[in-house]
Amino acid sequence: MSFEYSFRSKIDKHKLSCNPVAIDTLQVNITRLCNQACKHCHVNASPKRKEQMNEKTILKCLEILNKYDQIKNLDLTGGAPELNPMFDFFVTEARKAKKHVMVRHNLTVTLDQHPLTKNSMEYLPRFFRENKVEVVSSLPYYQKFFTDNQRGKGVFEKSIESIKLLNKEGFGIGGTGLQLNLVYNPAGAFLPASQCELKSRFQSELETKFGIYFNDLYVITNMPINRFKMELERKGCLTEYMDKLVQAFNPSAAEGIMCRNLISVGYDGKLYDCDFNQMLGMQIKNGKEYTVFNFDFDELMNRDIKFDSHCFGCTAGSGSSCGGETA
Repeated sequence: MSFEYSFRSKIDKHKLSCNPVAIDTLQVNITRLCNQACKHCHVNASPKRKEQMNEKTILKCLEILNKYDQIKNLDLTGGAPELNPMFDFFVTEARKAKKHVMVRHNLTVTLDQHPLTKNSMEYLPRFFRENKVEVVSSLPYYQKFFTDNQRGKGVFEKSIESIKLLNKEGFGIGGTGLQLNLVYNPAGAFLPASQCELKSRFQSELETKFGIYFNDLYVITNMPINRFKMELERKGCLTEYMDKLVQAFNPSAAEGIMCRNLISVGYDGKLYDCDFNQMLGMQIKNGKEYTVFNFDFDELMNRDIKFDSHCFGCTAGSGSSCGGETA
C-alpha cells in the first residue's frame, strides 16, 4: 500500500497548528567538513567537503545572540563543527553572552588529527569542560558491528575511548552538571524503539562492558534525504520506508516538531526552518530570502514553516528531533 506523502495535507486533515511558537535556539551548521562519512548522514559530510562558515558570518550570529534574550541556546553542528577554524572562538564568545552551548560532537574527532591542519584535537574534552558545553554525540549502537557498519571501521572503539575521556572530565557523571547525551538512530529502514527502553539498555551495556556513563539518550528517526535516501533507493525500499513513516504519523508528535522553536543557519548564513530543510535548500522566504544579515525576530516568528514529505520522519511514532522524542 502506498500513502499520500503531502505533509501539509496531513496536518490540515488533523486541524493542527504547526506555526512557530518560539525561537529559543539558533542551530548553526558551521562546516560540512567531517573526519567521517557515515552512511546515514543527511548532510553528506566527509573529509572531502570544504564548506566553512567564515568570520563575518560567525560574528553576525554572535550579534544576533547578544541582541535577542529570547534565544537561549546555540546548537553547533556540521560536519564536525570542531573542524571550523573559528569553533573555539564561537563557543567562548557565546558563553560570554550567557548562552547555553550544545555541540554535535561525533566522538572520534577527538582522537583523529584535523584533516586539513593535522593538528591534535585531544584538547576538546577539557575545552568542553572549561566552557560548560553540552556534548551531544552519536553512538548508533552499544555493539561494534552495528556502529562500524553505519559509521566506518574502527569508529566504535574510538567512540568508547572518547567517552572515557569525557567521563574523566566529568561529563555524564552525576552531580557535575556536565551533560553528555548520546544519539541513537536505527541502522536500517525501520523506526526506532522506545527512547526510554533504549536508554536503559544502552546504560546497562556501556557501564557493564566498558565502564562508561552518559546522561540521556536521544532517539532520532533516519530522515529520507541525501545519503540515507540514496541507500533506500539503491535497495529499492524508499516507498516502503515512506509508507512506514506516513502510517506511523502521530498528531501529538507533529505539534512538538523542532522547527517550531528554532532557526537553522547554514554555513553561508542562509536561514532555514530546520537542519533537514537546510540540506534540501528550502530557505526561509517571505518576499525575500532570509539570512543572518537581515535577521528579523518578529518577521521570523510570523513565517510559514516549509514542509515536505521528509517531515513525516519527525512525526512518526513518538516523534523525532535533535533532542529525541517529541511526544
